[in-house]
Amino acid sequence: QVQLVESGGGLVQPGGSLTLSCAASGSIFNIDAMGWYRQGPGKQRDLVADITTAGRTDYADSVKGRFTISRDNAKNTVYLQMNSLKPEDTAVYYCKISGKHFREYIYWGQGTQVSVSS
Repeated sequence: QVQLVESGGGLVQPGGSLTLSCAASGSIFNIDAMGWYRQGPGKQRDLVADITTAGRTDYADSVKGRFTISRDNAKNTVYLQMNSLKPEDTAVYYCKISGKHFREYIYWGQGTQVSVSS
């Protein structure tokens, strides 16, 4: 069984920073992409950033230059460094891991709340 454990969310003032982490444990092999999505109140879940095993990254336009995604393949962990946070960044952030081991798989974390408010 695979578990994704997220941490690092919380309340921060505008302009502040937070770092999210998501660690995958259990029987998981051949992880390809690791990423972060977010879902604000009344909105759909959208991509924030993702990173492949080779280190290729992709960011939503709204976070380019402010957020940085990274991963530690040895620890099956993905991070999201968020700087210059804005109130519109308020959302539940979910990590997503995908890959292929005999068959393709996708796993989601349980979500962590990020609130940006003064």
